Amino acid sequence: MTEHSAVAPDALWPLVQRTTHEALASGALQSITTHTRILEDAGIPFRVRLVDSLARKAKAQEKPRDRAQKQIENPFLPYEEALFVANLSSTHACLLNKFNVVDHHLLMITRDYVSQQTWLTLEDFVALARCLHEIEGLGFYNSGPAAGASQHHKHLQLIPLPQDERARNLPITTAIPEGFAAIAAPQSLPTLPFQHRWQSLTTVWLPDYDRIGTELLQTYRGLLTDLGINLAEPAPTQPYNLLVTRDWMMVVGRSQPSYENIGVNSLGYAGCLLVKTPAEFEQLTQIGPLNLLTEVGLPSTEN
Repeated sequence: MTEHSAVAPDALWPLVQRTTHEALASGALQSITTHTRILEDAGIPFRVRLVDSLARKAKAQEKPRDRAQKQIENPFLPYEEALFVANLSSTHACLLNKFNVVDHHLLMITRDYVSQQTWLTLEDFVALARCLHEIEGLGFYNSGPAAGASQHHKHLQLIPLPQDERARNLPITTAIPEGFAAIAAPQSLPTLPFQHRWQSLTTVWLPDYDRIGTELLQTYRGLLTDLGINLAEPAPTQPYNLLVTRDWMMVVGRSQPSYENIGVNSLGYAGCLLVKTPAEFEQLTQIGPLNLLTEVGLPSTEN
């Protein structure tokens, strides 16, 4: 494989598995262990991952200087070779997420530096299409710090879904009314109390990545416009989260990265939340998942 040549169709998933095995063996991949609790709110079975005590202890023992150094570094330039999976295109590479909570959590990064607080482009969606075509999962994008982004170098992410847990079984799909999937136009899901737009996808998932990328880009731009985000601006003035599966796409407006010290990124709007301590879980129980998502988002003006 030359420096920028893309991985062959059907070769990505075996590379993900092999790289994961080798990165775990070398210590380059530092998975965070959690256990999951279900917290239901308005009929949505939110999956709340609680970081295990040993993982919390290791984080607490990390030196402040080490934490500060991590914050100022760009981990993608250069990226850690042991985490490199494959080239997706001449503009994007695929890496493992070093501190993963979910197995095989992938990053699609721009090869050259681009700010996370810029519009997504055709090249971004072609890279996402390349991964989603072979690996059914949840793709997502945090548009900046207020949307839960922890790195300033542009990167999309993808979490593979197990064989028995396809996109239709993500917790948030409980909020999709029957019949909505047949309408390929921006909509608001009526039971969600925060500003968002959702649209079903009619994409044919064949290995034609430019075509799929173009379709995803058009849907993304339509959803943002319908949400009231001005695409004519040089860069987004409204933070947002983007979620993409093979079946649907959703964008959510954001106002702040956390509420009562509970951080939220795109995964929260799929119905998957993370808390660091049992006390935070109890706090989340008191707040309520949907109220949390509204506090870090924007209250709906339609409900």
